[in-house]
Amino acid sequence: MAATEQQHEQALKKFLDERPELRHELDNLNPLLAQAKGETPAQYRDERLHEAFEAEAERLGLFAWELTLQLTAASAEDYQAQRMEVHKEVAEMAGMDWLEYCELYGLSK
Repeated sequence: MAATEQQHEQALKKFLDERPELRHELDNLNPLLAQAKGETPAQYRDERLHEAFEAEAERLGLFAWELTLQLTAASAEDYQAQRMEVHKEVAEMAGMDWLEYCELYGLSK
């Protein structure tokens, strides 16, 4: 089961709560930059938040959905179980053999 929109919103909130400097930066964006992109200040802020979240996931060697699960799982075991379930879904959708998929992404079977 992939991370839900609700889980992702919870993860973004936790991510931002743990980074007061990022919150300060996002709360003080230049509104003219949003206007130049044809976005509202809120849309522009949300886009920057998602970019920071994805950059952090990449820095950690994770997909953004993995970081979402990591930040919202009840325990490390719960995170691993959910993570493997999503990877299995992705392998299935891609029509890949599970063992081949695990090898490709460095997953323990």
